[in-house]
This record gives sequence, C-alpha cells and structure tokens, in this order.
Amino acid sequence: MSAAETIREALAAGEVEWDEPAEGVFDVVLPGERKLKTPVRMELGRHALTMHAFVCRRPDENHAGVYRWLLERNMRMFAMAFAVDPLGDIFIEARLPLSVVSVEEVDRLLGSLLAYSDESFNTILELGFSTAIRKEWRWRRANGESTANLEAFRGWLEREEG
Repeated sequence: MSAAETIREALAAGEVEWDEPAEGVFDVVLPGERKLKTPVRMELGRHALTMHAFVCRRPDENHAGVYRWLLERNMRMFAMAFAVDPLGDIFIEARLPLSVVSVEEVDRLLGSLLAYSDESFNTILELGFSTAIRKEWRWRRANGESTANLEAFRGWLEREEG
C-alpha cells in the first residue's frame, strides 16, 4: 500500500473531516474542546510526511513569554514541535519518514497533534491576549452578555475584579 493510500485509510478510520486537494496533500480538520477546530495540512514529500497545523495567530502582547512557554513545552512533546511563521503565528510541525508511515503512526501523530494544540490553546490565549480577554470580559459583564466562551478564564478574571 502506498503512503497516500495509508493516509487515506487512517483519515477514514479516524472519522475526521478531510479533503485531498492534490495528490499527496491532505487538509484535515481535527475537532477539539478548548480549540474547537485545528486545521492540519499533511503533505507527502520524497522522503517524509509533513504535518503543519495552525494553532493561534500572533499574540497581541507578551511575545517573549508566549514563545518561551512554547519552547519549554517543545521539550515534552513527542515527534513534533511548536513553530512560528514570519508573521509570528503559532503552528505545530511534525515530520515522519515515509518508511514508517502506517495507519497507526498517522493516527498517533494526529492524536498527539490535537492533544498538544487543544491543551495549549487556553494558556497561549492567557499569556498572549490577556488584555483583550479582560476587555471582552468587562464589556460582556457590563452589558449582560454571555461569558460562556470566556469560562476558561473566569478564575483569574474574577480575582482581578476582586
């Protein structure tokens, strides 16, 4: 079975949303809990399968703190790492040699990628967007609007209101 056939089989078995816009190029959407959707581009090259997943846009503030946290997190990650593009947007990158591409390994990498993206999302937001989160929280509370999508931050937001 070719690497492309293996990936198709893994994606079909994983019951995820995916498309193949070109031979050997797969666009996958992984559903999460904190980060509701993680878009992933999988590309077959001559020697490796590359996965490129968008996690978060460039932080509004505390760039050094966010990027340091990502680098420290990289030390505990399996087969992939956080990366930033020239704009400062945050991605997760993974590479797997074609010689070991299997349904199980593709599933393992996608599962790890989703876990790292989802588990890290709120921390990245808290570190890199706290001013915007505070502003949104105050506006919603002042106007009687739902704060449901800010629940993950309720603890520190309410402590600050004190």
